[in-house]
Amino acid sequence: MTQELADLRTSILEGRYQDALTLLDELDGMSKKAILRAIKSFAIRMLLHLIKNQLEQRLTNSWAASIRGSILEIQDLNLKENKTSYYIKSDDWESLLTEAIEVAIRDASVEVLEGAYSPFQISNMVKREEIIATAQDLLTLTYNNSPLELPAKVDDKLSHLPGGETWKEGRLSEGGFGPKY
Repeated sequence: MTQELADLRTSILEGRYQDALTLLDELDGMSKKAILRAIKSFAIRMLLHLIKNQLEQRLTNSWAASIRGSILEIQDLNLKENKTSYYIKSDDWESLLTEAIEVAIRDASVEVLEGAYSPFQISNMVKREEIIATAQDLLTLTYNNSPLELPAKVDDKLSHLPGGETWKEGRLSEGGFGPKY
């Protein structure tokens, strides 16, 4: 990108405005691609933890924080500079989530039940439609809530996932260590 900026400067200084406009279009495309790549990365992280939740039927503070953090980052990245439009519209998530879940499944094989299953086994176990629907439901919150409201709204949705009520009440799953009362 540094070279493109130098070329843009040179084009403007030399009065080659069509070249400058072409470079601006290239820079805009590069910027959008970087933003979409970052959004996809956060979507993969969110999906990984939703897969772990689905397969282990529990929710930990760490998983909730990772899902919540991913949603907050996606909200921030997805809103364009004009603050009125989005890189990914609310009804355009399906293709990104469909691609991202395949990566998340492979990553989940390392973490689900301490790596007890191969990516092939995890792939057969995951109910993709349910995970994608949950992810879409969480992502919809990013369009309807401010950054101040969003964490509480995400937490409320997470409390309805498997193990969410236990997580909400601060109780640990079986075998866990908790505070002494």
